[in-house]
Amino acid sequence: MGSPKQLRKQYEKPKKLFDKDRIEREKKLKEEYGLKNAREVWKADTELRKIRRDARRLLSRKGKNVEDRTKKLVDRVKRFLIRKPEVSLDDILALEVRDLLERRLQTIAYKKHMAKTIVQARQFITHGHVAINDEKVSVPSYTVRFDEEAAVSWYGNPIETVAKPEKAKAAAKEAAKEEPASGQEKAEPAVAAAVANGGSQ
Repeated sequence: MGSPKQLRKQYEKPKKLFDKDRIEREKKLKEEYGLKNAREVWKADTELRKIRRDARRLLSRKGKNVEDRTKKLVDRVKRFLIRKPEVSLDDILALEVRDLLERRLQTIAYKKHMAKTIVQARQFITHGHVAINDEKVSVPSYTVRFDEEAAVSWYGNPIETVAKPEKAKAAAKEAAKEEPASGQEKAEPAVAAAVANGGSQ
């Protein structure tokens, strides 16, 4: 065993680093979820691999206390990853990396319209503007439990960033309605002048 103070890697590197398909997939995930680098994808991959490995062992009925271990794994997944009353080991094996990335605090904050972009959500979290149950959380990769999701809010005063989608759509509709009207108002004097000139001739 090493020293408990020694930091250990929380991820496993891909066996083939220069795989075009994998690199493209990681690039899309980084852009979609505002990740800093590929290591954050590798961390999620590693975590998912551990969960699925445990599920496969339990399905093969290997080891002792299989029922207790199955219950612990299912309870853990129901808290973080699968919001269903009944979760089976097959459901756990069907999990994907996106399922883990969707539960990041950065993703949750962005989907709650606390930031204009997913990258801005990361910035707000690292700068200490986001809290869970009024406690500051400055780790964008923090995995939010389902019972914590409603408690994700601002730490201190809210930062006004972007209007809610409903308000933004309403404002866009109003602007679209006003544009033809304003154009018509500008055209009416010109038409009136043309009529007056024609009448004078």
